[in-house]
Parts: sequence; structure tokens; C-alpha cells
Amino acid sequence: MKIRQNPRHWAAKKALSTPGIREVTNYGLVKMHTRIFLGKADESRQEERRAHLDAFFDATMDTYLRALEEDFDEAGAREITHVQANFDFYNHGWTEMMEVPVDELEDHYERYANFFERYDITIDDPLGTFRPADGIAEAPATLEKLDAPEHPHAEGGFADDLYVEDERGEVGVGGGEEPEDVDVSSAPGVREEGDA
Repeated sequence: MKIRQNPRHWAAKKALSTPGIREVTNYGLVKMHTRIFLGKADESRQEERRAHLDAFFDATMDTYLRALEEDFDEAGAREITHVQANFDFYNHGWTEMMEVPVDELEDHYERYANFFERYDITIDDPLGTFRPADGIAEAPATLEKLDAPEHPHAEGGFADDLYVEDERGEVGVGGGEEPEDVDVSSAPGVREEGDA
């Protein structure tokens, strides 16, 4: 998968491990991801998916933190959560929201199979043991889209490794090194609304 990495990603990582701002950062990241992915959905489908996506992305924050604890770098931990999201989108037939083509899902699973297997994560069950005890909100599926999937936001050809695009637009394999001067105030949710 190709993902971006910029100072805000480092700020979010640091803020999620900082007492006092972890909760507001978590909330900000969830809302940001819901907004971004709903923007890829048909307008008529957005509201019916919102509660599901909020709950799903909230659960993936726990996955992200666990991956960091297991010594994945920031980009790798984040990619794991994006792979989970793409499994969920696939399961719902929300192909227009997918970041990877349908035929590359298995490749992405295999790259993180050791991590996924430890936490019972599968393509069919993207949250595994990270699923909240009270579940997450359901949302209508559009499974008919799987018959001839269209995924205009998917970028194919990046299934063999983690590709990271930096703030200069350069793409390399693997995540960058964490800067020493990370400013947590630039993390989503930490600044006042409108400053993002």
C-alpha cells in the first residue's frame, strides 16, 4: 500500500501516547478518518455509514497502539489499520472507498499475517480481538458492487511492501525516521477546530 507520512502523523503518534491529550487526539483522528472516507462514498450513502465508521476507526486506534508496542514503526502501524479498513470496506461492498484493489487484499493480509493471526484479524473479521465488547454500529452493505468492483481511489501495484510518500512527494519503501522535534499541537484534535 502507498501511504503518506508527514509531521502530523508523527504528532498524532506522540499525542496518542501522551496522557491528557490521548483522548482528544483519538477523537480527532476518528472524526478525520470518517470524514475522509465518507468523502469517497456516494453522498446518498454517507450518513448511513457514519456511526459504523466512527466506531470502526475508534477500534483501529487500539490496533495502531498495539502495533507500536510490538515495535512496528509509525508507517507500518498505520498501514495495518488501513488494511483493516479496506477489509471492512470490502466486506460491505464499499469498493468506492477502498485504497487498494480487491485482488490485492490477500497480499496485504499476508504481509502482516503474523500480527493479524495473533489478534484473530482476518479479511472476514477485520477487527478480531480489537472489536469492542459491545460491537460496532451496523451499516447497509452494497455487495452488488463486488460483482464488478470499481475503486477509483485505489492504487494498485503496491502490495509487496510498505511504500511511503513524504511531504516532498517522494516515494520510498518503509517509513521515515521519527524527527526529534515533534510538535503534538499539530495532531488532529489537539488544535482548535478549524486549525487542522
